[in-house]
Amino acid sequence: MSAVHLLVSPNAGRGKAASSVTKVANALRAEGADLVDITGVDAAASSAAAHRAVAEGATRLVVVGGDGLVHLALQAVAQTDVALGVVPVGTGNDFAAALGLPDDPEVAARLALGDPTPLDAIRVGDRWVASVAMAGFSADVNERANRMRFPRGTSRYTLATFRELPGLHHRRLTLTVDGRPHQFEVALVAVGNTSSFGGGMQISPDADPGDGLLDVTVVADIGRIDLLRFFRLVFDGRHLDHPKVHTLRGTEIRIEGDELELWGDGEPVASAPLTLTAVPGALALAR
Repeated sequence: MSAVHLLVSPNAGRGKAASSVTKVANALRAEGADLVDITGVDAAASSAAAHRAVAEGATRLVVVGGDGLVHLALQAVAQTDVALGVVPVGTGNDFAAALGLPDDPEVAARLALGDPTPLDAIRVGDRWVASVAMAGFSADVNERANRMRFPRGTSRYTLATFRELPGLHHRRLTLTVDGRPHQFEVALVAVGNTSSFGGGMQISPDADPGDGLLDVTVVADIGRIDLLRFFRLVFDGRHLDHPKVHTLRGTEIRIEGDELELWGDGEPVASAPLTLTAVPGALALAR
């Protein structure tokens, strides 16, 4: 087997990535992989290393971490022939869970050397999103959670939700889906390539990363108490029956509105106005 480039997020999953590295590396080597560890001292260094490896002819990149590391790697491998393998050891692992990747690091490591499957990705300007892009309340929660040091794990997002709730406000926006405009007062809007975000919230339960389409979920002018009820429903997809929820589907989504920051895969991406486009086969995922 040719060289396999390895990228690790040591802080992912409350240190689970760092503690799993030896097992993952041994599993990869047992399958004949010649490992090249390109992990940087921080996210910027790891990003630079991933882009450099792709430019120099890498054929396979295996990431050991969560959705944030998948997002980082995607920026380097999108629309290339580089196969991406994912060993999901982050807190939420929404991308991996949506695609049925195993949470056992050694099993996932062996699958990361398998044949690649072409999958869609979302392009936003010069950025890429693997799973779900969101704006509004959920983006506000994500931003607050990223600033918090404690608690760790998914409970941090629960606490961030309650802290952000008193400041809930609605944004007026225009969503243009494949040329057809729709206007809403929204609490949040999500554009899904895959089904979930936030550690298992099935915001776009019917999203399929192989159909060339993006699933848009709009939560319109909902109140604070109803929004809390909404979040109880979203883990199993029952929120789609809520009267304040609207769904759309298309290949190109234009979002125009004030005070709208788009986050994707749990990372800040861009400010409105912006356009999200489904790009078929942009990612070659080993599985």
